[in-house]
Amino acid sequence: MGRKDELDGVSTETVYSRINAYPNQQTLKLGLRDTTPVDLTQEEGEDKGNGKTPIHGEALRILGEGKNGGDGAMDRGRKWILDHDGATSIPSWGKLYLTVLGVYDWEGCNPLPPEFWIIPSIFPFHPAEMWCYCRTTYMPMSYLYGKRIQGPITSLVSSLRKEIYPIPFEHVNWNKQRNNCCKEDLYYPHSFLQDVLWHTLHYITEPVLKYWPFSKLRGKSLDKIVELMRYESQETRYMTIGCIEKSLQMMCWWAENPNGDEFKYHLARVPDYLWIAEDGMTMHSFGSQVWDCIFATQAIISSNMTEEYADCLRKAHFYLKESQIKQNPSGDFTRMYRHITNGTWAFSDQDHGWAVSDCTAEALMCLLLLSNMPKEIVGEKVDNARLYEAVNFLLYLQSPISGGFAVWEPPIPKPFLQLLNPSEMFADIVVEKEHLEPSACIIVSLVEFNRVHPRHRKKEIELSIFNGIRYPEETQWHDGSWYGYWGICFLYGTFFALRALSAAGKTYENNEAVCKGVKFLLSKQNEEGGWGESHLSCSTEVYTPLDGNRTNLVQTSWAMLGLMLCGQADRDVTPLHKATKLLINAQMDNGDFPQQEITGAWMKNCTLHFAQYRNIFPLWALGEYRKRVW
Repeated sequence: MGRKDELDGVSTETVYSRINAYPNQQTLKLGLRDTTPVDLTQEEGEDKGNGKTPIHGEALRILGEGKNGGDGAMDRGRKWILDHDGATSIPSWGKLYLTVLGVYDWEGCNPLPPEFWIIPSIFPFHPAEMWCYCRTTYMPMSYLYGKRIQGPITSLVSSLRKEIYPIPFEHVNWNKQRNNCCKEDLYYPHSFLQDVLWHTLHYITEPVLKYWPFSKLRGKSLDKIVELMRYESQETRYMTIGCIEKSLQMMCWWAENPNGDEFKYHLARVPDYLWIAEDGMTMHSFGSQVWDCIFATQAIISSNMTEEYADCLRKAHFYLKESQIKQNPSGDFTRMYRHITNGTWAFSDQDHGWAVSDCTAEALMCLLLLSNMPKEIVGEKVDNARLYEAVNFLLYLQSPISGGFAVWEPPIPKPFLQLLNPSEMFADIVVEKEHLEPSACIIVSLVEFNRVHPRHRKKEIELSIFNGIRYPEETQWHDGSWYGYWGICFLYGTFFALRALSAAGKTYENNEAVCKGVKFLLSKQNEEGGWGESHLSCSTEVYTPLDGNRTNLVQTSWAMLGLMLCGQADRDVTPLHKATKLLINAQMDNGDFPQQEITGAWMKNCTLHFAQYRNIFPLWALGEYRKRVW
C-alpha cells in the first residue's frame, strides 16, 4: 500500500508531530492554489461577504483567531452573517459541517439516509450512476447523518453558537431551516420534485426507520458505507478523490476510532493538500502534477528549442512514464462503483488513482511527441503496450449518442437526474456527462496516435474521431463560441474546440464551425490587442469581459493558440502581432509572468487557480508564434 505500510504501528501522536512539522496552524491562511474552489459571486478585488462566511469565520476561530480579532475583519464578517439571517441560511454542505462541529442541529439538515447505499441496482438512481465526485462526497455525509455525529460542546462551540445567530441557539426552529439558503449562495434552487423528496424522507421515512425491524437497515447501510469508504481510502493511498471527501472521511474515521489506523493514515496524507503559495500556506483540492507537466511539456516542445531544454524534457518524459497507472482498482472494483484505470493518468499522481480522460489524452499526446525525438535527448521510449492501454480507456469513455467523451467514467444519459441536485451552490454534479474540453483533448491525441501507430485499431479510432467531431460541431453557441466547463470560459472552450477541429482536418475554408469560432475570438480582442474574460461568464453563461476590458495574459494565449491553429497567420497576422507584443512586454526580468485573475473553473460556480498557467500558456503561444509567424 505504499505509504500506508510505513505507518503500521505508528501512534496518533507521532503522526500529529509529522503534521506539526509544517508551519504552525495558527498562521495558516485561507488562500488559493491550483484547484481550490472559490465563490463566484464575488467580483475580483471586491471585499464583500458571501454565504461561505460562516465556514470561513468559524475556521478562523478554530485556528485561534479571537472573537473580535483580525483588525475588525471578524466583526465585519459576523455582521454580514447576522444581516443575512445568521448561519441558518448557509447552504446544505455548510449546514452539515456546522452540525458536526456542534453549532448547528441535525434537525435543520435535509435527510441523507445511508439506506440509499444498499438499494437494489434496478433503482433508477443507484449510487453507481452518480458522478464520482457526487457519490464520494455524499457517501461520508450519509454516514455522519446516519450516526448523527456531533463533536463535544466546548467553550468555543458555545461561544460560536451565540455569535452567528440573531436569536438564541435553543430558540431556532431547525425544521424550518432545512431548505433555507441565502440568496447570495443559491445558484441552483431545489426543484419541486426535490422538495417533495426531502419532505417525504424527513416526515415519513426517517421516523419509520427508527423502529424495528426497519432499524436493522440503518446498521447494515452504515456497514456498507464503511466498506466503501475503506476501499476508496486504500485505493487512493488515503488521499481520496479530493479535499471535500477527505475532510468528511477524516471526521467519519475519527468518529469510528480516533486512535484507529484509518484516521492515522488519513492524517499522514494531509500534507499532500498543503501548498506554500505567494500569500502563505494554502490548501488545494488535490495536486495537479500531471496536468501541469503535460501542458508545460507541449509548450516547451512548441518552442523548437528541444536541445536547449533536453534535460527538462528528459525528466518530464520519465515522470509521465512512471506516473501512468498500470493496473485496475483491486478486487471486484465494479461492486465498489469503480471503473477501469489500467493505462491511464490521474490529475495528480499514481497514488490518487482516479483516472481522468483529458489527463490521459494529453499525457498520451506528450509521449507520442517525445517518441519522435532522439532518445539521446528525451530518453527511452515508452512501451507501445502502455500507449494501447491508454487508447482503450479513451475509447471506453465515448458516448454512443453524442460522440463526446466524459471525464472520469462513461457518461450516464440521464440528464433528468440533475433535478435531484441537492447542493444549491453548484450545477451539473449528479451524473457523469460529456464535456467539450476532454472531448477535444481526446480527439487531438487520437489523431496523433493514429498517425504514429496506424495499425492499432485503425478503423475503430477513425470512427471514434469521426463521431467525436460531431460533439464540438453540435455544441457550438450561436455567436461562434464554445462554453468551457473547466476554465473561464468561452475563450477557454473555444481554444480547445478549435484545436480539436484543426487536428481533425477542419479548416477556416472548409468548416463553418471553425470560421465562426475564429470570428468570435477576433470580435473579443480588446484595443491593446489582448483578451480578458470575467469569471461571471461561467455562472451567467453570457460572455462578460473583465472590468475595463482589461487583458489577461493566459486568456490572451488561449485566443492566440486557437487563431494560429486555424491559420490566422495566413489570413491577417496583425491580431497576432499585437497580442504577442503584449505577452513579451509583460514578462518579468526573471522570466516569470505576473499572476492575474484566476482562469480555471468548474461546476459553473467555482473558480480553480492553476498557478503554472501564467507561464505555460504564454510560453506555448509564443512558441507557436515563433514557428508560424516569425
